[in-house]
Amino acid sequence: MCGMPQQPPVRSSATRPRRLDASMSLITNVMDHSLDDGYAEAAARKKSWGEGGLPKTLRAKLGLAGGLVLAALVVTVGAAQARVAAPVVAKERQELIDRVDQETADADKLQGGVDKLRDDVSARQRAALRSSGGSAEADLVGMLSGATEVHGPGVKLVVNDAKEASTGGDGTNPRETAGFSDTGRVRDRDLQRVVHGLWASGAEAVSVNGQRLTALSAIRAAGDAILVDNRPLVPPYTVLAVGDGPRLSSDFQNSGDGLYLHALEQNYGIRATISTEHDLRLPAAPSVIVRTARPVPDSVDAKNSKNDKSSKNSKNTENTEKTEKGTS
Repeated sequence: MCGMPQQPPVRSSATRPRRLDASMSLITNVMDHSLDDGYAEAAARKKSWGEGGLPKTLRAKLGLAGGLVLAALVVTVGAAQARVAAPVVAKERQELIDRVDQETADADKLQGGVDKLRDDVSARQRAALRSSGGSAEADLVGMLSGATEVHGPGVKLVVNDAKEASTGGDGTNPRETAGFSDTGRVRDRDLQRVVHGLWASGAEAVSVNGQRLTALSAIRAAGDAILVDNRPLVPPYTVLAVGDGPRLSSDFQNSGDGLYLHALEQNYGIRATISTEHDLRLPAAPSVIVRTARPVPDSVDAKNSKNDKSSKNSKNTENTEKTEKGTS
């Protein structure tokens, strides 16, 4: 063994250590090159359509041009029709307004004549009753029915829309307002409750914006307007009530209707002021005629003739039965 040469020990060559991010190559590729393919496809698509994204073929260009022309034509025709229709609608509306104003003026003129005749009739009635000693009763009946003008102490209640309530007009025409959808506006039922509260509190006579109220009066809404006896009112609404002023004011404000009006002020901004007055003048009501239904004369005659025919038929039947019995 001593003479034999010794082989050096075999040493395995050391391998290089593995990179820590070798297992993350897929994630790195996704993060670094995720949008390259998308950009390449978009660039190719843009190139196929030509510069600026416009169609490259002639057919596509013609189609696009035709669509633009059609859209422009539709817009032009619509604008022309609207321009033509607008003056017609405005003209018809103005004609209707003029007609309403003219009819209202005629009605006011006729009402003036009625008032003069009523004053003449009232004077003659008072003269006739004075001679017979019944003037006091006639004055009381005329005041309670609204047939005569009254004056005396009372309260003045002014109710108006809220300041921020939209009017949509110049405020002179109640039919040009925004409608009762606005909660800041006085509604017909609000005015009804105010009037009922004054009557219940002891008012002897009541008027709203110069319109005397009677047992036949109606407060209602028509469109955007509040009507009293079919006459439109414009805010503010001035309610005059003849009676014991201080007591009437106190009783109304403490009543349920007065508290309702106060709630409108607090919740919706409705404006209301009440004051006592020493002398109020209320006009007579336009009409105190009680209308009753009556049968039409033609229908009465037709009914009578029908009854006559039925009675004749019954008599003929009785005669026929008697004849048959006699023959048998």
